[in-house]
Amino acid sequence: MILVFVEDPADELSQQALTFARGLGDEVHAVVVGGEGDGAGLVEYGAATVHAAGHEQLDSYAPAAWAASVQHLVGSLSPSAVIGPGTDRGNEVLAHLAARLDQPMSANCTSLTPGEPATVMRVRWGGSLLEEARLHGSPLLLTVAPHAVAAEAGAGAEASVEQFTPELSDADLVVKISQRESAASAGVSLEDADVVVSGGRGVGSAEGFAVIEELAELLGGAVGCSRAVTMAGWRPHTDQVGQTGTKIAPELYIACGISGATQHMAGCKGAKKLLAINPDPEAPILASADYAVIGDLHEVVPAISREIREAKGA
Repeated sequence: MILVFVEDPADELSQQALTFARGLGDEVHAVVVGGEGDGAGLVEYGAATVHAAGHEQLDSYAPAAWAASVQHLVGSLSPSAVIGPGTDRGNEVLAHLAARLDQPMSANCTSLTPGEPATVMRVRWGGSLLEEARLHGSPLLLTVAPHAVAAEAGAGAEASVEQFTPELSDADLVVKISQRESAASAGVSLEDADVVVSGGRGVGSAEGFAVIEELAELLGGAVGCSRAVTMAGWRPHTDQVGQTGTKIAPELYIACGISGATQHMAGCKGAKKLLAINPDPEAPILASADYAVIGDLHEVVPAISREIREAKGA
């Protein structure tokens, strides 16, 4: 039996982790900690049983407490592996669990081959290489790299949901979220957008993003940027696409004036199609682009916007 830690039942990356686990051919159970609902819908993604942790202290994110909840099930169910999504929280909770169990943990895996020891393929160096490694321990502990597999529903079944109450200590609750401050935003988010239009250092200034914003609005998409842009103070960090920003998987990613550093490409590798607009024909991003326009983005992007407006009759 394989146990999957679900950060958010509605989140695609958690659904991907369930799909990954289902592909291993063993019975899959899911554990949901905190949040709203009991995760009954997860049965659609292959969970034979959903274990919902109930405790008054679990609604706010507390990594040690959430790991203690998963550990409670490890003790009672004895799974062969515990798998989580390769999100910030997924990696953090699994790391806490590994420390509690005194077992190794492998992050951002794309495949798992059971054995003695097991073999995993994992993403390293911001997505620039894949590492084959041996993973020891019982249970096996790992997280699934974002978009390594597509979230796919399995055969439907009656939801089996079991509530449990983990034992928590004061030490488990030393670190927890006490307050949330929502970032001001308008329109579609980077994570949910089907189209993302990003600008890099080549945009030239904060004001230069006006053409990027216009194109994104016409396409019903979101605006992104590179790390160089956030470092320059032109855009907030919430707009950053990359290894240290947001990892996205839109239908179309339009990269304007972005050279294509490894860290940035790690954030947009999930895009179905990549259009690069860059004046440098030798820019590294062109090697990954499905389509490329060699030219000045300040001329190319407004021209694209004009064509879209004409096509819409605006």
